[in-house]
Amino acid sequence: MVDVHAHDRDKRREARRRYVFDRQALSVVAIATKVSEASLRRWKADAKAAGDDWDVARSANTVAGEGLERLIVDVVQDYVVVHQATIEDLRADKALAAAEKAKILAGLADSFNKTVNAAGRVSPKISELGVAMDVLKRLGEFVLRDHPDLAPALLEILEPFGATLGEVYG
Repeated sequence: MVDVHAHDRDKRREARRRYVFDRQALSVVAIATKVSEASLRRWKADAKAAGDDWDVARSANTVAGEGLERLIVDVVQDYVVVHQATIEDLRADKALAAAEKAKILAGLADSFNKTVNAAGRVSPKISELGVAMDVLKRLGEFVLRDHPDLAPALLEILEPFGATLGEVYG
């Protein structure tokens, strides 16, 4: 006779391993293990209630395995992707006035600067990038205040220059 519970335990262990150590999304784990996402979410909740938080284990494994520096770089890189997409949206929005674009750009620069500075407190390399981003923020504020008509040109220049900063600061 087959022990159904042993099979279930094996599936749970595999699901946990894939989620925690392989950093797979639950949707991917569901496909790989042939277990529904709803069941995986229930297993995850049951494990947490029993003292085994899969998300905490996943974070700890990431920090231990790849190092805190790598994790911080990944977070900042994810932020940059969203930041750049927002700038592209700004550039494409022809109905938005130049002065309004400059305000939004200044807000984005401030947000980015805060993100990079927070990361830089833990990672010196990112801290250097934070100084560079602070200079760009101050430039954006200056243009907004003294030359709002130049905001579209600044937007056009900042995006490729951001790539240059990325190369310089890694």
